[in-house]
Amino acid sequence: MPNIVKIGDRFVGEGHPTFIVGEVGINHNGDLDIAKELIRVAKEAGMDAVKFQKRTPELCVPKEQRDQMRETPWGYITYMEYRQKVEFTPEQYQEIDRYCKEVGIQWFASVWDEPSVDFLEAYNPVCYKIPSASLTDHKLLKHLRSTGRPLIMSTGMSTMQQIHQSVDLLDKNKLLLVHATSAYPCEPEELNLRMVQTLKKEFDLPIGYSGHEVGLVPSVVAVGLGACMVERHITLDRAMWGSDQAASVEPGGMERLVKYIRVTEKALGDGVKVVYESEKSQMRKLRRVDDSL
Repeated sequence: MPNIVKIGDRFVGEGHPTFIVGEVGINHNGDLDIAKELIRVAKEAGMDAVKFQKRTPELCVPKEQRDQMRETPWGYITYMEYRQKVEFTPEQYQEIDRYCKEVGIQWFASVWDEPSVDFLEAYNPVCYKIPSASLTDHKLLKHLRSTGRPLIMSTGMSTMQQIHQSVDLLDKNKLLLVHATSAYPCEPEELNLRMVQTLKKEFDLPIGYSGHEVGLVPSVVAVGLGACMVERHITLDRAMWGSDQAASVEPGGMERLVKYIRVTEKALGDGVKVVYESEKSQMRKLRRVDDSL
């Protein structure tokens, strides 16, 4: 039976409710008020956690991209300046931590480098997310394991061999593996939802799904295929500036996503065929031959 991972006050894995995560990511565009509004609407929609992204731009931005110019909400600036503007300060993360506790929702972040891990340790996060881009960064993975915290690892852009190598470096009792395709937005034919089942067979781990599609149906289907966690980018408005906005879910969509997932959980049942009490009146009314005696 797949492992069950405890994330904060939630058990995540087979037999437990789907862990639904709203990824704020960088959709806040460096604005703390937008971040707090996303936290609030995620909580009101019934999501279990929100997730941010933490990078050290000086380490994560390739040298050849640093001086590239681009249009941004802050004007025509270099890519490095843009990456710096979407990173929150320690004081802003302190406010995020305080506000999440106030509204009653868990938060954590994807970490892209070792200093970002050390930075977030000050906030006692419930877990860390390993983004698909960092799956092959074995030095980072070992550093994350040393924190002793639960880890969620996305598998986009990765081969099965690379996934195995990275899983072997981590504590399997504190690891949740997530199927993802790293395209924003992702076309339906590349979602490959059956990978949820493949990963369940390949690894003795709880398996989740991180969706980058437009719409809600594939994320709900992933739950039907066995995903114990669903993560979707969230936004206040898909028309906002930013590369992830188009593949994100707006507040009304968040509410529907949570509702559809919770209905799906109930509808899946246990796979044991029974005649329900609700069927018996129909059986007496409609069945003409009973050969069970």
